[in-house]
Amino acid sequence: MGWITPLGHDLETVWAAMLRGDSGVDRIAHFDATTFPSTFAAQVKNYDYRPYVKHPQWHEGVGLNTGFALGAAAQAWQMAGLDEAKFDRQRLGIYLGSGEGSLDFDNYVWSNLTSWNAEQRQVDTVKWADAALKHLTAVREFEQEPNMPLSHLAMEFDAQGPAYNCLTACAASTQAIGEATEVLRRGDADIMIAGGAHTMIHPFGVTGFNRLTALSTRNDDYAGASRPFSVDRDGFVLGEGAGMVILESLEHAQQRGAEPLAEIAGYGSTADAYRITDMQPDGRGAIAAMSQALADAGVKPGDIGYIAAHGTGTAENDSIETLAIKAVFASDGDRSRVPPISSIKSMTGHLIAAAGVTQAIVCTLVLRDGIIPPTRNLHSPDPACDLDYVPHTARKAKVDICLSNSFGFGGQNDSLVIRRV
Repeated sequence: MGWITPLGHDLETVWAAMLRGDSGVDRIAHFDATTFPSTFAAQVKNYDYRPYVKHPQWHEGVGLNTGFALGAAAQAWQMAGLDEAKFDRQRLGIYLGSGEGSLDFDNYVWSNLTSWNAEQRQVDTVKWADAALKHLTAVREFEQEPNMPLSHLAMEFDAQGPAYNCLTACAASTQAIGEATEVLRRGDADIMIAGGAHTMIHPFGVTGFNRLTALSTRNDDYAGASRPFSVDRDGFVLGEGAGMVILESLEHAQQRGAEPLAEIAGYGSTADAYRITDMQPDGRGAIAAMSQALADAGVKPGDIGYIAAHGTGTAENDSIETLAIKAVFASDGDRSRVPPISSIKSMTGHLIAAAGVTQAIVCTLVLRDGIIPPTRNLHSPDPACDLDYVPHTARKAKVDICLSNSFGFGGQNDSLVIRRV
């Protein structure tokens, strides 16, 4: 497994930062956001993908999404010991949850601005085309397709097997891991690179989320802005990055002498069938996704020792996720039956399509190290969010099975059960 995040660029550095409760949030540096309602985000800093890959010349001019994906995948590849392994590359596949590229939105925004006809109050299409062409010649790759990271990963690792990309908003990389597991289960591949990469820290992305009133506007307190489950939360903090895991059938891993880190034991996926940006108020989709994942893994709610919450810091998500968790784990009203929960988004911000895979990696590290990362900034818990969210300080705990939740715009709900091996 590997990740590129606002807290760092390697597995152990990021994990240590999470356990300390560090924040990766700062003033937006990608563009001048001083006039925006939200002037801050969780950005990847001082990162260059080229040292991570063997063939940097193949990837010149890629967008941020692809660069993040390459670095995270290279870490996972090396950790899995695949550099020296001999295997059928047509049995090596990829399943990514990857967002739209940033260059296309920057180009779109600046082409509009530079071709605006103030007298006619509309865009001059001739000037717009000229501006777009000038931008395109400035970068080799116009990253307008969400599957660009997938294509570059396939080139870098010579992955000739099944290749899939999903863009199900904030649930994308959890869905990618779940669906990649299904590819392995049905025998269509032996190894799958799975995860997600995303950045929406550009004028179009920030404007869109601000218009939805989904972002925190706590401009005087960057580090304290992401407040999942807190009564004074006012929205999520936009983040960026990538996370990747190498999934492999147990038989294939054993044949090459690989030591599994954990097992993807269960997967559940549902749709709210409700609204584009709102969760179904009674949490039916989230309840069904968690229940499906538990059933798929053959475990009971009481077997789960830790829940990696979606925990965005929006009023709606946190309260409905809490409601759904209680419905699954404490249907009799006994909250003591609910395991510890935390939200790493309080530290990393919301990595959108890369959010779920970072939680899956966290779950694996919880199993490995016996310690649960905290929920930062939980100073004033919401009475409606009345569970154990591990506030402020990491907690030692013997955990054998974790549950990870991801809920995306459009009503996509995905849950994973991750088990010790």
